[in-house]
Amino acid sequence: MTLAYKGIEINYHISGKGTPLVFLHGFLENSTMWDDIISDFKDSHTCITIDLLGHGKTDCLGYIHTMDDMANATHAVLETINIQNPVLIGHSMGGYVALAYLSLFPEIATGLVLLNSTSFPDSEERKINRSRAIDIVKKNPHAYTSMAIANLFAEENRSKFRNQIEIIKNEAAKTPLQGIIAALEGMKIRKDHTDTLLKFNHAKIIFSGEKDPVMSNSQNIAESKLCNTELITFDGGHMSYLENSDDFKKSLHHFTKALVV
Repeated sequence: MTLAYKGIEINYHISGKGTPLVFLHGFLENSTMWDDIISDFKDSHTCITIDLLGHGKTDCLGYIHTMDDMANATHAVLETINIQNPVLIGHSMGGYVALAYLSLFPEIATGLVLLNSTSFPDSEERKINRSRAIDIVKKNPHAYTSMAIANLFAEENRSKFRNQIEIIKNEAAKTPLQGIIAALEGMKIRKDHTDTLLKFNHAKIIFSGEKDPVMSNSQNIAESKLCNTELITFDGGHMSYLENSDDFKKSLHHFTKALVV
C-alpha cells in the first residue's frame, strides 16, 4: 500500500487483527526485515510495517531526513489507516524514530520497544564518524553498504549468518544515495530523548546485544536504570532479531501479552 505524502509516496503494509504493533526498521533496512517476525504475531495483532523516508519503496523527502521528519511520516500513515493505541517497535534508527514519535505525539502510543537502539544522542565521536561515512558513501555507496551491514553482527556470528547477511546487503544496496546520506545526517543531529523515555508512562523495554559492535550494551544498561526501563540483553550483536531470533520473539510475545490497553 502507498500513501501520498508531501509530494512523495510512503510504502506500508498492514496485516492481522488485534492490538496494533508498528514496526520501524533501521538504517539501510526496510520493512521486509520484519517478515519473519510478522508471521509470528499477525494472528493476534494488527501488524503495520512502514518503509521510512528514503528506504525501501518510500521516496526521499529531502537531503536531510530528521527523526522528526520520519516520525511525522509514520504518523501520517497511522492516521490514514486509523490506528489507535499502537505499540512502537523500532530497530536501531527505527528506535530513534519511535522516540521522536513519542515526543511529537505523547498521548498516542501505549508501548515502546527499543531494539538495539537508544534514547541517547550521538556522541561527538559518533557524529564525526557519521560525517566520515557520508564522505565514503558519496565515493562508493555499494562498498559502504556492504561493509556496514557485515559490521552489525557479532564477529563470531558473521559466518553463521552469511546467507542472511547477503540478503540484507542486497536490500541495502537498493537504498538510494540520497536516502543513505539524508538518514546519516538526520541521525547525526537527532535530539536527546532520555527525558522522553523516562516520562513515557506505559510499558517500555530495551532489547540489547551483549556483543553489539555499534550500540554499547553498557550504555543500554545505564540507560535502563536512568529511564526506569526494563532491559533484556541477548548474547549477539546489533541484529538481535536475527542473531537471537527465537529469544527475541519469545520476549516480544511476553511483552505484548502483558500490555494493558
